[in-house]
Formats: sequence, structure tokens, C-alpha cells
Amino acid sequence: MYSLDVNFLKDRVVYQNTPQKSSGFKLPTGDLTPIYVGLAVGVCLPAFIGAGLWFLQARNSQLDQQIAQLDQENKRLETEIGNINKIREETKTVKAQTQGLVTVFDQIRPWSAMLQDLRDRIPATVQIETVRQLEPTTAARGQSPTNPAGGLEVTGIARSFNDVNDFLLTLQQSQFLQSSSSRITTANLVDAPIQPGGNQSANGVEIKLPQVVRYTIQSNVSDVPASELIRELEKKGTVGLVARIRSMQELGVISK
Repeated sequence: MYSLDVNFLKDRVVYQNTPQKSSGFKLPTGDLTPIYVGLAVGVCLPAFIGAGLWFLQARNSQLDQQIAQLDQENKRLETEIGNINKIREETKTVKAQTQGLVTVFDQIRPWSAMLQDLRDRIPATVQIETVRQLEPTTAARGQSPTNPAGGLEVTGIARSFNDVNDFLLTLQQSQFLQSSSSRITTANLVDAPIQPGGNQSANGVEIKLPQVVRYTIQSNVSDVPASELIRELEKKGTVGLVARIRSMQELGVISK
């Protein structure tokens, strides 16, 4: 026997109203602005990134060129600074040498002026036999001279001890000598020296001359610069030295 199968579910309303699934693609409906914005961002973002990278690379290239230029300028300036420092050192050396020569020159004491000063100061009752220059003395071994200008030693005869003292006092007033160092080192009574061709007898009677004082006076030469003794040097007739000092003063090498 045959059986008949009938599906009554198809005739139900619920089943008939159920939407059927479609296998085709359908465009969305409604407000599409977010979709367009997303598409625009997706398209423009790579372009912005590329443009930014290109700008950064170009800027980096410019900065590298500027750094290279600054390095070259820095090297050039360092070279110029080195040359300037070298010139400064050479200038300092020349100034030091010039100042050394000026110092030596300014310590010159012309003997003509010093001897003239002695002749102007010696009393009539005192005679000078010798004038000798003394070497600079040192305070201790290995130290620099305490008086680089040296000293002066005067020997001669005088009528009395008072005359020797008077001569010392006049020497202490000399601007060419250090008054504090001027002193009598020896003073002794001796027989008066016989002058060449002199006669110690008259009418057969021997004449005995009075004794005299043989003295030795020593003094250090003044360390006052010659530029401060211009007036004294002019008085003693040292014209050449005075002219050179004034010329150096005009040049600014020696202060006035």
C-alpha cells in the first residue's frame, strides 16, 4: 500500500512571512558619510605620510649642508684664532724684549755726568786720586744683584778728617748715588805726598809738611731711572742721552 506525505507547514502564515536569504550583494542604504570619510582617510593618509617623509628628508639634507658649512667656517675661524694667538705671543715676546732693552737703557749712568758731579761737589781742601767702578754686589750666593747698577769708589787725600766728612755729606746729596750707602771705608793720617819737582828744604833747612788724611769713600750708584734724572743729566752736559730718552718718551716706550 502507498502512503501520502503532505507538508502542511508551508501553508502556515509564519512560514510564509519569513524573509528568504539572498545570495546577491546589496549596497547599504541610509547615511553614507562615515563610509566616505573612511575612504578619504584611507586614500589621503599614505599621501600625507609620504609627503611628510619627503619633507623630513629634504630638511635633513639642508641641515646636513648647513652643518658642513658651519664645520668649514669653524675650521677657518680656528685657523684664524690660532694665527691671532700666535701674533699675540710674538707681540708679547717683542714687548718683553723691548721693555728689557728700555730697562737697561734707562739704567745707563754716563761716567761723564757722574765725574762732572764729583768735580762740582768736591771741597777745595780735598783731592781725588782715583775713581773706580765697583761690580754689582749680591745679597747671597745664587741670588740676583741687590744693586744691579753697581757702585763707586773714590780715593784721595784731604787736609783733615772734617774735610773728608764734608765731602761725604756732599756726595750723599748727589742724585747719581744712593745716599744711604755712601760711607767712608778708610781714613788714615799719612805724610803728605811730595809733588814731582817739589823741594822740602829751604836754605838748607828741611821743611816737614803737615800730614794729610788718605780716605776711601764707597757708594752705590742710584737705581733711579735715567728718565727721572733728565734735569741733572742736562746740567752735567749729557745731551745725547737726554735726547734719546725724550725721543723714546715721545714714542711712548718710556713714560714721561
